Amino acid sequence: MPNRINPSILAADFANFETELNRISTADLVHVDIMDNHFVPNLTFGLPMVQRLQEVSPIPLDVHLMIDDPDRWAPGYAEAGAFSVTFHAEAAADAVALARTLRGIGARAGIALKPGTAIEPYLELLPEFDQVLIMTVEPGFGGQSFMESTMPKLRTLSGAVEARGLDVWMQVDGGVTVDTIGIAAEAGANTFVAGSAVFRGDPAEQIALLRATADAHTHAH
Repeated sequence: MPNRINPSILAADFANFETELNRISTADLVHVDIMDNHFVPNLTFGLPMVQRLQEVSPIPLDVHLMIDDPDRWAPGYAEAGAFSVTFHAEAAADAVALARTLRGIGARAGIALKPGTAIEPYLELLPEFDQVLIMTVEPGFGGQSFMESTMPKLRTLSGAVEARGLDVWMQVDGGVTVDTIGIAAEAGANTFVAGSAVFRGDPAEQIALLRATADAHTHAH
C-alpha cells in the first residue's frame, strides 16, 4: 500500500489558502482540521470554509473533525464533497451509524482516537471504517512533539488490519517530521499528516522527502 502525505493547512498562511493549496499539489490529500473550541480548546474553520476549499483545492480534502456532536455535523462535510471525513471516537454517539451515513453520501469514513483512547474496542468494527487516525499528539494545536508512546496502539491496529486483509488507511497526525515519520511507518502507518514540516520549507521538496523517508521505513509485506 503506498504511503500518503497529507499536509495540514493548519500550518498554512490563512490569508492565502488558494496559493498555499497549489504549493502542496504534489501531496496526496490536504488535511483540514475542524475545531469547535468545545471538543478541543481551539477554534479553526467550519463548513463554509471547507465548501470554498473544495472549490479551489487541486487535491482531495481529508477533513478531520475535532468537534462535539459529529453525528449531527459530519454528514455536511461529506455533502460538501470532502473525499474523507474523520470524526473522533470520543465524541460520536454511534460511530458505526455515522460511518455508514458518511459512506452512503460518498465520502470515506474515518475514526480518530486521542493518545489516551484504547484501540481494542474498535478492532472488531474495523470493516466499518476506511481510515483510522491515531493521534500522535493531544488534538487541538499544531506544532506539538510526536508522542512515541502511541506506537504500540498503531502496531496493534496495523496487525489487525493486516490479519483481516482490510483496506483501512492508518493515519498519524501530530509532530510528524522527517525525524519521526519513519517511526510511524515502521509501526504500520501509511497516511501521514504533516503541518509545519511541509509549509516551513519548500513544500514540494518536503513532501517528496517525507514520502521517501516513509517508504524507506515501510516493511515489505
